[in-house]
Amino acid sequence: MNTTAPVALVTGSTSGIGAAIARRLSMDGYAIVLHSRSSVEVGRALARELGSAVYVQADLADDADRVRLVREAIGMWGRLDVLVNNAGISRVIPHADLAAATPDVWRELHEVNVVAPFRLVTEAQSALREAGARGRAGCVVNVSSHAGVRPKGASIPYAATKAALNHVTRLLALSLAPDIRVNAVAPGLVDTPLTADWIDAQRTWKERAPMRRAARPEDIAHSVAMLVASDYLTGEILVSDGGLNLT
Repeated sequence: MNTTAPVALVTGSTSGIGAAIARRLSMDGYAIVLHSRSSVEVGRALARELGSAVYVQADLADDADRVRLVREAIGMWGRLDVLVNNAGISRVIPHADLAAATPDVWRELHEVNVVAPFRLVTEAQSALREAGARGRAGCVVNVSSHAGVRPKGASIPYAATKAALNHVTRLLALSLAPDIRVNAVAPGLVDTPLTADWIDAQRTWKERAPMRRAARPEDIAHSVAMLVASDYLTGEILVSDGGLNLT
């Protein structure tokens, strides 16, 4: 099933930030490839809701699944113009509890948060270059975190993976230009069911952030859509934390 509309693959897109990004790009005229590791029925329901959308299940900790995800995404629509690497995992570990940040935790987070996005870009690059040949550069947006910019975050391993993802973003932007643009969005706290009980973080954003609130998923989706639409930007890490980084 081919389409003349541009196609966007959004990983981790059945809830939260990813679902908001998928909805926003759908409204902007993109055919969407939705993805999740486990919420298959939710993904299929969202695909029906969006209309020009399909769903693919894949475990991004498994390299064979990464390859399959990209190949199925391209095969379903016959093209791929945008890749949004939104899927990621976290572990909450106090930064002072060094022993709890075991080698297994480091490896688990690095595999999904750094290796997986790199491998998806690797598998998608031919299709993204073809997008450039059609007149508009292919586009990658990585969803990072302000924890990759500031010494914050749910755990040291998590923050380190996001810092690594930021640098990978810049390296890929340099390596793949001008055919493919690569940028990242680095959110601070985002209001989702996952963060509903993060009382201290909520207080920090209400008291210290210039915008006096955490982000909504739609705020981050808007930032992603802006990077997708901005044909000249590449290698940028857009910190989207309501100005908390200024304080």
